[in-house]
Amino acid sequence: MRIKYIVPFPFDEEGIANRAAQLPADLRTPGVDYEFVTVKNSIYNADSAYELLLLDAYVAEAGVRSEEEGFDAVVMDTVSDSGLAALRSRLTIPVLGPGLVQQHVAAILGKRFSILTMWKRWVPMYEKQLAEYGTRQYCASIRSIDVRPDQEQLLAGKEEVVFGALEEQGRKALEEDGADVILIGSTTMHQSVEHLRRTLGVPVINPGPLAIKLAELLVQLGLSHSKVAYMPPEHIQDEKLQSLMPA
Repeated sequence: MRIKYIVPFPFDEEGIANRAAQLPADLRTPGVDYEFVTVKNSIYNADSAYELLLLDAYVAEAGVRSEEEGFDAVVMDTVSDSGLAALRSRLTIPVLGPGLVQQHVAAILGKRFSILTMWKRWVPMYEKQLAEYGTRQYCASIRSIDVRPDQEQLLAGKEEVVFGALEEQGRKALEEDGADVILIGSTTMHQSVEHLRRTLGVPVINPGPLAIKLAELLVQLGLSHSKVAYMPPEHIQDEKLQSLMPA
């Protein structure tokens, strides 16, 4: 089995390694090939509808040939789920977004979830997803520590400050907002998950690995997204996407 994990920035080896650390050896299934593939171009920090439109195109371009390349599933390394709908339309193999997966799994694990995020400017993105995914009824709150994210270095060097701030907001989500499951608002925050699980005492979802492992399960079960819900295009026009990318 081959799973493509689309890293939404054109990182070097160090940047890719920081992203790949989401999936440590004990979570990797023997016989499954996890390929961390970067986009050809990207944005800055997904801070607006404008940037998210661009990111949709960049992630979609990185994924449109996945079936021809021999992959069995595709996951994007961003809770924004950029390119998800387009790739589900274009491909028949399973395509999963961490945002979609963690919200629905949270509804299985508890009754109400809160999203902990780094940056207030990401809140409209979560609000849009709650409406599109039909999960608004399960969301107790969205809480931010309002720290600008570093897409390449992630939380390295900031652990002492960031972990404490996230824990504080997580406790408020549980005690004041009525949450019983915590969602991480970005795959860039994966390094904080173990601390939050240890200190908060409720399920804390790490969205990237969850989406990858669910993709594995769907492949094993012979399941994929409905092509009635995500209708295929009458005309394949991949070259138009590719023409937007730098050489």
